[in-house]
Amino acid sequence: MSDAEQLTNGFLDTRVEWVRGMSKHMRLRDYPSFLRTTDPGDKMLEYGLHEMEHCKDATAVVYNTFDELEQPALDALRANFTPASYTIGPLNLLAAEHEQLVPALDTLGSNLWKEDHACLQWLDAREPRSVVYVNYGSITVMTNQQLLEFAWGLAGSGYAFLWVIRPDLVVAASTGGADAVLPAAFVEETRGRGLLASWCPQEAVLRHEARVELDAGEPERRGADAVLTNCLYKCAEWGVAMEVGDDVRRGVVERRIREAMGGEKGREMRERALEWKEAAARATRPGGSSFANLDRLINDVLLKSS
Repeated sequence: MSDAEQLTNGFLDTRVEWVRGMSKHMRLRDYPSFLRTTDPGDKMLEYGLHEMEHCKDATAVVYNTFDELEQPALDALRANFTPASYTIGPLNLLAAEHEQLVPALDTLGSNLWKEDHACLQWLDAREPRSVVYVNYGSITVMTNQQLLEFAWGLAGSGYAFLWVIRPDLVVAASTGGADAVLPAAFVEETRGRGLLASWCPQEAVLRHEARVELDAGEPERRGADAVLTNCLYKCAEWGVAMEVGDDVRRGVVERRIREAMGGEKGREMRERALEWKEAAARATRPGGSSFANLDRLINDVLLKSS
C-alpha cells in the first residue's frame, strides 16, 4: 500500500472482488498483513514472493485441503501455476484412514508446547456440547486488556469453558513481553465451570464430544497471518464461525458464546460443520478425492523420482 493512512482511515474495508478464485466477500483487511504493507522491503512480503517463485521450479505442490472445501481457489491455482498440484487433506483424517488399512503405519507428532492431558479427564465429566473451547493457536499474541475482555466475556456467558493460555500469549508494548494476569474476581466468578491450561492435546480435545469451539477471529498479528483470511472463510463462505473482531469487547464475546451455544446461528453453524466434517471424511476414504490424490502423488512423483 502506498499510504500509511490507508491502514487506519477505513480503506481496509474496501472489497477485493477481482482476485480469481477468492471469496467475493474478501476485504483488504482479510488478507495477511504483509500483503497490505506500506514497506516494499517487508521481510514477510519478500519471503512470500520468493517462495512463490521457488514453487514454480517444484515437481509438485501438495496442499493440506480437499477439493470440495476450496474448489474455486484450487482451480485458479491450477490454471496459473505450472507444477502439478495434489490435494491430500485433511492430513489427520487421511493418516487415520491409512492407519486402519495399514495398522503398523508409524506416525510422528510434535508440539511447540507441552501438552496437559488432565484437561481430557475434565472434559470427560462434562455433558456433550456443553464446553466452550478457546485456543488462539501456537503463535498469536494479545495485550492483557484483550485477555481481560475475553475473560469477562467467558464469565458473563455462564457456560463451562476450557481456555488455553500459553505462557507467551500476552505481550506488553513497552517491554516486549508480559505474563497473562487474570483477576481474582474472575477466578472466583468461574470457579467450578472453567479450566485453564497452558496447552492441550489438540486433536483429542477437538474430537471430544463435550466441547464446542469458540472460533473467535484472533486479534491481528504480524507473521504468517493466514488467520485473517481463515476467519473470513469460516464466517462468510463455510458458515461455521462468528467473528469477534480485532477490537475485543467482553459484551461481544459473551453474545457470540451465547449465540454459538444456544442460539439459532449456533445451530446452523453446527449443521454446516457436520456437513463439512462428512465431506472431509468422504474425501479421505478409499474412492475419495484426497485418497486418490495421495496415490497419484506416490505414483506420479515419489516413485518416478526414485
